[in-house]
Amino acid sequence: MTEFAHDTVVPFKDSELSKKDQVADMFNHIAGKYDFLNRFLSIGIDVIWRKKALKHLKSINPKTILDVATGTADVAIMASNLLHPQQIIGIDISKGMLEIGRKKIDKKGLQDVIKLQLGDSESIDFEENTFDAVTVAFGVRNFQNLEKGLSEINRVLKPGGKLMVLEFSKPTTPLVKRIYTFYMKIITPNIGKLFSKNKEAYAYLDESIKKFPEGKEFIEILNQLGYQQPYCKPLSAGICSIYCGIK
Repeated sequence: MTEFAHDTVVPFKDSELSKKDQVADMFNHIAGKYDFLNRFLSIGIDVIWRKKALKHLKSINPKTILDVATGTADVAIMASNLLHPQQIIGIDISKGMLEIGRKKIDKKGLQDVIKLQLGDSESIDFEENTFDAVTVAFGVRNFQNLEKGLSEINRVLKPGGKLMVLEFSKPTTPLVKRIYTFYMKIITPNIGKLFSKNKEAYAYLDESIKKFPEGKEFIEILNQLGYQQPYCKPLSAGICSIYCGIK
C-alpha cells in the first residue's frame, strides 16, 4: 500500500501512539463540543455541504448505507431524512463521538433505522458486497492508511454501489486562499482551544488538509483501486470537495 503525506500527520507529535489511536483520543476529548464547533467555525455551511453531497446518492436510491467515520452521526441522520434507506450502519473509532451520536439518534426516534458501532475503516466488520452506498464525511484524512481504507470500502460495496466522500480541500482563488489560510492557521485552532480546550485537534485539521491528496490526485487513487467513473465536485470556491466512485 502506498503511504501518502497526510498518513503521517498526527494530532500529538510527542505521542508514541499510532495515528489511529491518536485520532480516537483526540475525538474522545472534543466529542462534547464537536457539533457546536462545526456549526460555529463553518457558519453552518457544513450542513449545506453534507446535504449537497448526499444528493449524489439519490440516483441509486440506496437501501443500505454504511457511514464510515460517522462521528456524531450527522451524515447518517441526514441520509435517513433525505434518502430514506431501510438501514444505515455508522462506524467510528471514537467511543466518545458514538455516544453523542446515539443520543441524537434516540432523540429523533431513528433507532430502528440507524445503528452505530465501534469500527475501523481499514478493517470493516461486514461481508463483501453488503452495502448499496458508503459515505465518508470529513473522515478520509483521518485514515491511518488511505488506500487500505478505500479498498475496504470497495470490498463491502455491492457491485454498482456508490462511494461518496466529502472532504476539505484547498481553495485556488488568490483572495479566498489568503482568507482561508489565515482562518485555518490562526482563527480555527484558537477558537478550538477556547471552547474544547484542545488546540492540537484544530491545528491537526489544518496540517492534514494541506497534505491530503485532493482533486485529480484523489481521483487517480480511486481509479487505481478499481472505482469506476470517479469524479470530483468542488464546493465553496474549493474549500470542500465531493468525490464519488462506483464499484
